[in-house]
Amino acid sequence: MRTIWGLLIAGGAASFYLFFHPDALNFLSNSTSIYAKAAEERIEGPLKMEVILEREYLDGEVSQETIEETIWTLEDFWAKYDQWQLVDMDIDYMVFRRKVDDISPLLKANGYFGVTEDGTLTIFNGKPQNTNIIQSFFQIDLGKLESAKCEELKKGIPIVSKDRYVEVLETFKSYTAGEKQAN
Repeated sequence: MRTIWGLLIAGGAASFYLFFHPDALNFLSNSTSIYAKAAEERIEGPLKMEVILEREYLDGEVSQETIEETIWTLEDFWAKYDQWQLVDMDIDYMVFRRKVDDISPLLKANGYFGVTEDGTLTIFNGKPQNTNIIQSFFQIDLGKLESAKCEELKKGIPIVSKDRYVEVLETFKSYTAGEKQAN
């Protein structure tokens, strides 16, 4: 019973104070209007955001392109990137990724299949050398390999297209070291 009387007295005192001191609630309306004005100022006009586009190629290479987007409507923005997967975002940037069914521009321009000293099928940046390896695949049994194909690998086989990339991998897969071939 004491608790109820205590609440009634406290509530009455607060009402009395607010009734006779109308400025007591002004801090609420003033601070609210300040925040509302700040929010309105931030929303005015288009939103500018940094967008990072990552392209992941068949050969494992990932390229990045950074652009500054002006977002007028969210619907248009999301429609523009509907073929991309959102992988990261923050207040001032978004990162989208897309898998590309092709080899990277690096391989098309300067990629060569070759073989390392231990017989591993490898992609090199430029003609085959041990210092410019891009990607290694599997070890080839050089003893099973025809001498012409072995020489071709030592000189380097240029990779100019996705079809050539797949063709070379398939050709040399049958010469993998340690696997028995069915006749």
